[in-house]
Amino acid sequence: MDLGIRGKRALICASSKGLGLGCAEALAAAGVDLVMNARGAEALEAEAMRLRSEHGVGVQIVACDVTSPGGQAQVIDAAQGVDILVTNAGGPPPGLWSDWDREDFIKALDGNMLTPIAFMKALLPGMMDKGWGRVVNITSQSVRAPIAVLGLSNAARTGLTGYVAGTARQVAPSGVTINNLLPGIHATDRADALDGGVAAQKGVSIDEARAERAATIPARRYGTRDEFGAACAFLCSQHAGFIVGQNILLDGGATNLTM
Repeated sequence: MDLGIRGKRALICASSKGLGLGCAEALAAAGVDLVMNARGAEALEAEAMRLRSEHGVGVQIVACDVTSPGGQAQVIDAAQGVDILVTNAGGPPPGLWSDWDREDFIKALDGNMLTPIAFMKALLPGMMDKGWGRVVNITSQSVRAPIAVLGLSNAARTGLTGYVAGTARQVAPSGVTINNLLPGIHATDRADALDGGVAAQKGVSIDEARAERAATIPARRYGTRDEFGAACAFLCSQHAGFIVGQNILLDGGATNLTM
């Protein structure tokens, strides 16, 4: 399918690996020029060079921490005029409700709620002026069904979801859509870290911990970054203009909901 976005320009946050990279790959394959961000300059440049070579698109990189005011300013300056925004940031660490204090919650809110909001506030006006734009926020299945050990993520990402619910309906008349993609477990570094924690706690191997988790998913496997990127690219396409303010699960059926 021709997504109809060749020649558009997109900012993808946290895109040197994992789900962010999957989104960058899919958009580059659709002919979209990229602004890629991550903290590690070396890995970021390596992926940017690969995407330039494979797809013939322009790729600008900004290596910084987007949860800091200085990092946000750098990325926003580089991304002025983009047509597409994909927000993404690593999740806060797991734990128990009794482990976290105010500073833990502030850090989680900065990374998984306030940073995406800052990018939307900065870049939505340009999209609205042009009469076309797409925003996709990478959140988590936990906003539909909380994961007990991920309380910091549950709280911060649900706050972002509430913000998007109202904002998406305010900008839609200008031809701009905002939607959220809610990943379940995917084969990424984040999954390796979570599985490693379970393995250590239970005294089993990481492979055993991974197999145990996969058995709880109706699809009986983890998702891939290619699958996730394809879903993101469709939401950014010309064909998705009537999808507004939605929270779309990509979890292999793991979240047991009727609606």
